[in-house]
Amino acid sequence: MKKTILVLLLLLVAALPVRANPLQPFGTQREQAERQQQWLSRRIETVLPQLMRRYGVDMWVIPMREYNEDPVFSALVSPTTFSARRRTIYVFFDRGPRLGIERLALGGGSQGGVYTAMRSEKQVEGATGTRSAELWGDEQWLALKDVIEHRQPRTIAIDISRTFAFADGLSAGEYEGMSEALGPKWTSRFRRAEGLAVDLIASRLPEEEPFYRQLNELTWQMIQTAFSSKVIVPGLTRTSDVVWWMRQFIAERGLGVWFQPTVDLQRQGATEEQLGEDPVIQKGDLLHCDTGIVALRLQTDTQHLAYVLKDGESDAPAGLKAALAHSNRLQDIVLAEIRPGRTGNEVLRAAQSKMREAGIDGTIYSHPIGLNGHGAGPLIGLWDHQEGVSGRGDHAVIGGEWFAVELQATTPVSEWGGQRVRSAQEEDIIVDAAGKPRWAYQRQDRFWLVR
Repeated sequence: MKKTILVLLLLLVAALPVRANPLQPFGTQREQAERQQQWLSRRIETVLPQLMRRYGVDMWVIPMREYNEDPVFSALVSPTTFSARRRTIYVFFDRGPRLGIERLALGGGSQGGVYTAMRSEKQVEGATGTRSAELWGDEQWLALKDVIEHRQPRTIAIDISRTFAFADGLSAGEYEGMSEALGPKWTSRFRRAEGLAVDLIASRLPEEEPFYRQLNELTWQMIQTAFSSKVIVPGLTRTSDVVWWMRQFIAERGLGVWFQPTVDLQRQGATEEQLGEDPVIQKGDLLHCDTGIVALRLQTDTQHLAYVLKDGESDAPAGLKAALAHSNRLQDIVLAEIRPGRTGNEVLRAAQSKMREAGIDGTIYSHPIGLNGHGAGPLIGLWDHQEGVSGRGDHAVIGGEWFAVELQATTPVSEWGGQRVRSAQEEDIIVDAAGKPRWAYQRQDRFWLVR
């Protein structure tokens, strides 16, 4: 009888729903790595061939040394690889639609079977037997030359750019060493394929979108708590206290940041100089934060607003809510103008035209996001360059790209004696493979209230 009861209890426990660990919101380290590895394989197998053919590239050669990695590195390697191995040279060669892209690693490992890893012919006697040595030094350049001569590419893409940091990863030393080893026959076929590196880093998969929604949702949850009485005591809490609470929240969950969060405020009748760098939060203040979380190599960038209620208040003043409505309207305008094929500058001009028609006094400074916070792809304005951004703003939006829609609208607030209030917001969006933009999670359309 006791044995029967024990079995029933065990079955009952097994049937209970498994509660997610709040300090492991995206699973264990192993589970996260498995997910990332699937994304890597999928991206290299499906996205890379399309991009190489779009940009007319037969072969792409990416050499780098340990701790001086090419910016494209994180888009090419497994989640268990954190740096190049001595020197790593990745070679991609297009063998045509039937055979596909050949992927070679001259130095380093196969990245979970994504690459064919080439080793040295030198054999080394070790304690447990003979092992093939790793490619090293000039031997790697000779191996690269052999790879090229056997494949006879018409063009060889290299990562040099004066416009995009993401396409400028070939160091001077590596360029010199490679050029010397290959000679003029092959160096004459070098070409800069800036768009290839930029678009590969920028490209996101449909499989990544559900996770990115979860990551943005966690960012919202953090801000909601940060901008509440759980963290803020008016008259005692400083803006820096809220910043460090956010940092601790992120660290306790095993996640990272790509910039130091900021919290600032606006106050009726007070200038920035009067408030100082780290003011004490008071009732009646309008709070603003800028924060981002890094998980599974993907990054968020979010700016939200909160109002600290005065005694007897149950909501923010109507004038402040009108300011938020103006920045919300500007968000709608920018979101509607982002579409594949348009350059960042074209999106900016179209959005500015509609902004003026709507009578909004605002600025637009949105940017791509994904593997990098200020990501690869077209800039849509800078806060201090509303005329457009030459070069980086001339790149086109692609399907399967994410953006942080960042902007501000300034509105006089009657309850504050006509004081001009800046409503700065930022939310991440997904442009899906079909080219349709949408909020990654949602957008803030009402203030967080600190009671």
